[in-house]
Amino acid sequence: MDFVIQPGMTFNSISTLFNVPLRLIIEANRFKDPYQLRIGDVVNVPGYHLETYTIQPNDTLWSISQRLHIPLVQIMSVNSVDPYQLRIGDTLLVPVRNNNHHFDFDEPYTFEKLEEDLFQLVTLYPFMTLKQIGRSVMNKPIYEVVIGNGPKHVHVNGSFHSNESITTSVIMRFLYDYLVSLTTQEPIRDVNMQQFFDQITLSLVPMVNPDGVDLLNEGLPENEYYRDLVLEINNGSTNFNNWKANIRGVDLNNQYPANWEIEKNRKRRQPAPRNYPGSKPLTEPEAIAMAELVEREDFDRVLALHTQGKVIYWGYEGLEPPEAQTIVNEYGRVSGYTPIRYVDSHAGFKDWFIQEYRKPGYTVELGRGTNPLPFSQFDEIYEETLGIFLANLFV
Repeated sequence: MDFVIQPGMTFNSISTLFNVPLRLIIEANRFKDPYQLRIGDVVNVPGYHLETYTIQPNDTLWSISQRLHIPLVQIMSVNSVDPYQLRIGDTLLVPVRNNNHHFDFDEPYTFEKLEEDLFQLVTLYPFMTLKQIGRSVMNKPIYEVVIGNGPKHVHVNGSFHSNESITTSVIMRFLYDYLVSLTTQEPIRDVNMQQFFDQITLSLVPMVNPDGVDLLNEGLPENEYYRDLVLEINNGSTNFNNWKANIRGVDLNNQYPANWEIEKNRKRRQPAPRNYPGSKPLTEPEAIAMAELVEREDFDRVLALHTQGKVIYWGYEGLEPPEAQTIVNEYGRVSGYTPIRYVDSHAGFKDWFIQEYRKPGYTVELGRGTNPLPFSQFDEIYEETLGIFLANLFV
């Protein structure tokens, strides 16, 4: 919420006025010197947005405050108005907490919906950072959200596979709940999320494969070349429920140089809805963007959310560090998912991360059933995954 500085105001007084932690006020205005605020400067108050109210007969500022359950001092702070000169039909600005803001998470995400929600969230909560880390085959941005200032650097991603986009919804729901918790200072499952913010720098890539997700959730692309391509790969069928790959028919989670040759020799030899690892490692822009992100950042652990099975894969070729087992045991305890150390699979994102960095990496298979999982499972899956998100604070 944009807020105009009035005489005598400081970040500390704004924090007190709106009951938002001071450090979040500072983070949301990190390009402003808190000691050089001037009357008329505009600062952002995270966790709020402004709405308009039309003055009715017999209204007073006090009665409006009581009716809307908004403190009078907050209403007065965003309006230059004589309380004794209210006129019917005039409008007031009223600051409203964003925890009543409406986002739909229990439905499939498209890229357009994801981008719209991310832009809204970074406007409402500018202490989070939104970055573009690459582009898809069809030139759609691949976004990373970064939030927190902690020494533990944790990365989580979703929708490597087209028909697993419920993972995007899970990530976005957690992000929203986390942002609201920070600004309202209400814990999540008794966890103080300000402590989470202080101890963890969290990186989220909610949708690795935007072209594939849109193919599944919106149908054939408008672009004639890619429309013809996916129809050819899918044998003319417009049912894409079995499609895991990117728009060129490459499985992005078989693209990494961790025994890639094994997957090449036993999987599809040409573009397909699933299980084609490409002509060589890291040919696809989505896989490259994720590899470059990891190479650029010093992640302490990574979690790739997939579906389905309610299992957590956590080892690779004996290269995982000893603490990986302690971490996965806690993930399993809080989620009810079964940890599995080794599986006959290679060339995946977490395989490559463990191989290259000797740090904990996890593939978390959410829910159970046939992909794409129905959204009737969303609430259950979210509660299971929420435990894993929060556990990163303790292990």
